[in-house]
Amino acid sequence: MASIGIVSTGVYLPENRMTAKEISDQAGIPVEVVEQKMGIKEKPIPSKDDHTAEMGILAAKRAIEKAGINPKEIDLVIYIGEEHKEYPLWTAGIKLQHEVGAVHAWAFDTALRCGTTIMGLKVAKDMMKSDPSINTVLLAGGYRNVDFINYKNPRTRFMFNLAAGGGAIILQKGHHANQLLDSHIITDGSFSEDVYVTTGGTKNPITKETLEAGLYQLDVLNPSGMKERLELKSMKNFITCIERALDKSGYTKEDIGYVAMLHMKKSAHLYVLNQLGVDHDKSIYLEDYGHIGQMDQILSLELAEEQGKLKQGDIVVLVSAGIGYAWGANIIKWGE
Repeated sequence: MASIGIVSTGVYLPENRMTAKEISDQAGIPVEVVEQKMGIKEKPIPSKDDHTAEMGILAAKRAIEKAGINPKEIDLVIYIGEEHKEYPLWTAGIKLQHEVGAVHAWAFDTALRCGTTIMGLKVAKDMMKSDPSINTVLLAGGYRNVDFINYKNPRTRFMFNLAAGGGAIILQKGHHANQLLDSHIITDGSFSEDVYVTTGGTKNPITKETLEAGLYQLDVLNPSGMKERLELKSMKNFITCIERALDKSGYTKEDIGYVAMLHMKKSAHLYVLNQLGVDHDKSIYLEDYGHIGQMDQILSLELAEEQGKLKQGDIVVLVSAGIGYAWGANIIKWGE
């Protein structure tokens, strides 16, 4: 089986920024808590033209330009952005395929909340392995779930880091650099109704009253109960996903050269690195970007490349978690 490698990545970030001071003012909490405990100095937020799929299209165009490929070479487009996008009941991947000129590809959307990039990479690799007609895959999408945050709601405080942006990755069969190895994913449906937007679905349709009550925003129905149950599992599942993905790929924690991790509170970020025995400088804490959902790993990879943190032969871990709850990790062997 030919190797499957990452040819390029692309990132789009809105110019608008929200600072720790602005979050502090809106939420009524000390700016020191925002910066030090939540780990947010500032984060990109969307302007009126920064729509979800559009940000993915801009990131995809950058990835295609960096790869130096003709979009007509792309065989498959997988939309890895959010469901909150330009229109409801709309397949964004088909729009993305059209806008980048991937006229010989077909497209679909996929979703696992902030675990979508991890899951999408596994799906893409498995499809490339099983289908000889799929040689080049573009994964791209945007994220702006910051639109659903009410900074006056203390129950959603752990999501005050939500931001906006787009990301893209191009995979190619027979590309010997940056080889995508194995993955491991865990999902736990006991958390599936802990965090969601309480109105707008079939159970609680949108009405004038629900809109006026602010029920179109993200909420946590039992924050203390969720926190208690999640603390028993979350960090353990992060480590389990990484260890199992490494084992499937033929490596161990001692081999890790870089960890591309989602943005979460600083103590949790450091805990994962410490549990892995990885030096803190082998990861980038995204305190200047917040949490751009499933785009965090793509952003972290680009920043690491810019800062010279990725070396030939490095074993790179992409790791994330998504509400629902899902945890996942991919392994990449960086360089030729």
